[in-house]
Amino acid sequence: MSPLPPLLWLVLLLTAEPAGASLIRIPLRRVHIEHRTLNPLRGWGKPPATPSLGAPSPGDKPAFVPLSNYMNAQYYGEIGLGTPPQNFSVVFDTGSSNLWVPSIRCHFFSLPCWFHHRFNHKASTSFRPNGTKFAIEYGTGKLAGILSEDKLTIGGIMNASVIFGEALWEPSLVFTFAHFDGILGLAFPVLAVGGVRPPLDVLVGQGLLDKPVFSFYFNRDPGADDGGELVLGGSDPAHYIPPLTFVPVTIPAYWQIHMERVKVGTGLTLCAQGCAAILDTGTSLITGPTEEIQALNKAIGGIPLLVGEYLIQCKAIPTLPPVSFLLGGVWFNLTAQDYVVQIARDGFRLCLSGFQAMDVPPPAGPLWILGDVFLRTYVAVFDRGNLTSGARVGLARARSP
Repeated sequence: MSPLPPLLWLVLLLTAEPAGASLIRIPLRRVHIEHRTLNPLRGWGKPPATPSLGAPSPGDKPAFVPLSNYMNAQYYGEIGLGTPPQNFSVVFDTGSSNLWVPSIRCHFFSLPCWFHHRFNHKASTSFRPNGTKFAIEYGTGKLAGILSEDKLTIGGIMNASVIFGEALWEPSLVFTFAHFDGILGLAFPVLAVGGVRPPLDVLVGQGLLDKPVFSFYFNRDPGADDGGELVLGGSDPAHYIPPLTFVPVTIPAYWQIHMERVKVGTGLTLCAQGCAAILDTGTSLITGPTEEIQALNKAIGGIPLLVGEYLIQCKAIPTLPPVSFLLGGVWFNLTAQDYVVQIARDGFRLCLSGFQAMDVPPPAGPLWILGDVFLRTYVAVFDRGNLTSGARVGLARARSP
């Protein structure tokens, strides 16, 4: 998470629902929150060595996880930890690699603990202590605690033995008011704090998931209870309009790809020489370097509001130009209906630009972050690859709900 910019927190809700012979589905549900944003769920820095992608996994059985959307701002889902499972709502975050939840042993003055479900190790017959200390600092919050080992239940998959964090100290208010309890990271192992094996790797390594592939479909209808779906082990063609355009991952740490260009209507070109971009379900908006985002928002009539954020006149939405991203030789277009975040409460409507300025310093940056404003319009299939093929991301237009 980054310096606490206030727009929307987009988090994923997974409720396990077996999906048939070849895919495991975890449904997402929609919620409605205040005006906040959950920006990159991790601190920036040069990743260590490129992680090994491991041996190819057998079979071809994906799994589905339904998602929930909170006012087009927060998608989160449920997992279970322990025996019997203790349920937690978590963010499924492609920008980090650790799993953590609050602990019943948390510090008395750690306010977020009192507003969320807490893991009780004494209530689990499969709990195994580890005790190693860990600390994570995200872009907009930090926490510390100890590592523990227990069984993970997710999307109908049971008995995966995972090492996870029990948060003992969460000093950041950003976690206090969140609609999620913890975070489940889906980025590469190199980002995992403490060298912990990420949950996705555990599921594949223990033979509970056939291959290290997953995809997100976000329901764009803010009035629907169904927030979408996380698919573990593959993707569901019913979610998107074929074909998928696959773009190779350039640095397997975050889901980072090369973006060839960005165009605003016919009059403005950004990222003209090509630039780095990451696809991040833990970021609500689309972010980019300050100078380019300022030019973009000026072109769509954005009025500076808060740090890096812009107000849009709601009545102007039908006349605003499209914003297009060139990825893998294919243009991915967003209309104003796609990129303007509309918040309606008690007859009042507020319209905010989906483009926010955020400078990621070298060596990780500069880069763009394609967050949920982009991922609501385009289904993303995240493929970790294997020994014979590298990691890649597949993109296709999401079908209307």
